[in-house]
Amino acid sequence: MEKKEIKIDEKKSTLSLESRKKLILNGVIEVVSFNEEQIVLNTNLGALNIKGVGLKMNKLDVQNGDVIIIGTINSCTYTNNEIKKQKQSLISKLFK
Repeated sequence: MEKKEIKIDEKKSTLSLESRKKLILNGVIEVVSFNEEQIVLNTNLGALNIKGVGLKMNKLDVQNGDVIIIGTINSCTYTNNEIKKQKQSLISKLFK
């Protein structure tokens, strides 16, 4: 079985916002968390925090690092640090 390499250019990332309704990103490494008001992504340029209303991930291509987000985008903020996913215990998942 062959290993597939993820082809994400480590130094390049593009963020394109169309009329605050559609956000097109590339250079995304992983989705840390998401809901209708906030999406947190790790990109090759750091963590990206997207806030808005009615946010939905329309396209997610982890192989190429492409993401399309639709909804009303209020802010996009980069930080230099990568954010790690919080692991939940089995008990907390059951009683959620």
